[in-house]
Amino acid sequence: QVQLVESGGGLVQAGGSLRLACAASGRTFGVSVMGWFRQAPGKDRNFVAAITKSGALTDYTDSAKGRFTISRNNARNTVYLQMNGLKPEDTAVYYCAARGSSVLRRGENQYDYWGQGTQVTVSS
Repeated sequence: QVQLVESGGGLVQAGGSLRLACAASGRTFGVSVMGWFRQAPGKDRNFVAAITKSGALTDYTDSAKGRFTISRNNARNTVYLQMNGLKPEDTAVYYCAARGSSVLRRGENQYDYWGQGTQVTVSS
């Protein structure tokens, strides 16, 4: 099994920045692609960004492009999400996810492991 623990959420004003981190532990050799999803109150959980194991390839949802950057440090088994220019509509619980396949995917059901989530609140 793989355990994922997110950190870095909090309350920030619109236009501000936050850096989320997700540390993986356990059978991490089975982890390849890592991603971030978010779920706003009353809404479905949606894809935000994903990164391949080497970091060479990334994928972002349209609303994240140009504002968010996903990166990873394999030596620390950690993936990051740098979020700049935050907007109130970015308010959500952010979840880290991981999958064993090396192919980038956006589907929630295509990820094998999930963290518990970290709350991000952006005030206007």
